[in-house]
Amino acid sequence: MLLEGKRILITGGTGSMGKTLVRRILSGELGTPRRVIVLSRDEAKQHEMRISYLHQKVATDEVIYSNFTRALSFRIGDVRDYGDVCSAAKEADIIINAAALKQVPACEYFPGQAILTNCQGALNIVRAIRENDYPVETVVGVSTDKAAKPVNVMGMTKALQERIFTSANVLCPATRFICVRYGNVLASRGSVIPLFHDQIAHGGPITVTVPEMTRFLLSLNQAVDTVFAALRGANPGETYVPRAPSATVMNLAMALVGDLPIPIVITGIRPGEKLDEIMVSDEEAIHTVMRGDYLAILPILPELQASPAPDLGKRALHKEFSSADQVLDLAGTRSLLAQHRLMFHPGRGLAVEDELLA
Repeated sequence: MLLEGKRILITGGTGSMGKTLVRRILSGELGTPRRVIVLSRDEAKQHEMRISYLHQKVATDEVIYSNFTRALSFRIGDVRDYGDVCSAAKEADIIINAAALKQVPACEYFPGQAILTNCQGALNIVRAIRENDYPVETVVGVSTDKAAKPVNVMGMTKALQERIFTSANVLCPATRFICVRYGNVLASRGSVIPLFHDQIAHGGPITVTVPEMTRFLLSLNQAVDTVFAALRGANPGETYVPRAPSATVMNLAMALVGDLPIPIVITGIRPGEKLDEIMVSDEEAIHTVMRGDYLAILPILPELQASPAPDLGKRALHKEFSSADQVLDLAGTRSLLAQHRLMFHPGRGLAVEDELLA
């Protein structure tokens, strides 16, 4: 199986996406890994995550004192630091780079910090493999729809991350570098669903930026599915994109409010935001093909293009893939939230925890 006996390094592994990824990998659905290494700089989140595994098969009550003998191990470190990356990467067969600064307004105010994490972090991974000849088989860069025709710092730095990993296939041909790109993750920390839940729980109001704003929507598990699909089928330099549904921010708010007497307040667009997101741009659509249920953006570097190209003439798109193309109505939005158990229920707690444990 794909991950049987593999050593898997997940940078940013204590985030919402990282936690779901770790849980899915340790479930054995793609084979039993030899080890899963979580690299992050937040010791509190690592402690909470470690404790959550104390009474499961992957660990025991002694896990805190035998961190490096267990299937799941934790490393305090920062993807920005070359030494930290080297220390973890030398023990990995597969690296999944989920470390990121991903809040759009925060990146607008602190663009230098976004560059250090989103760009320098990717460069450190490539440099560590290239300069030390680490036998890493695959690196997966986790990107975002904001990297397509980026207008904000977060998207710009993620677009650069994609190009850093794509070009690394030329520099480090023994390692496969691939990316995944997807839209808003429904219950990730800092996303709109937990925010709306919290606002409703406190009696409102719900704050909506622009009513007609549209966003692609995926669950945490669907985001992980995209990573797994890329690991299975992506060729060097390809970026995997799921065909995700989209909804307006207003319909998200209305679906969650339901019949509750909660006011909705329009606050205006935030720094760096788009009205609609683009998963694949017009320019990328020219070299986008289907890979199973996923779109694959083929690399533009000639060294990475197959000759003869097996996908020539099999374009999957003839225009950009925008969140404004096929927008769910209110009923469809409500159905999507219910499907992922994200409807608001008093006293249940924030949606993110329910999704992480699902």
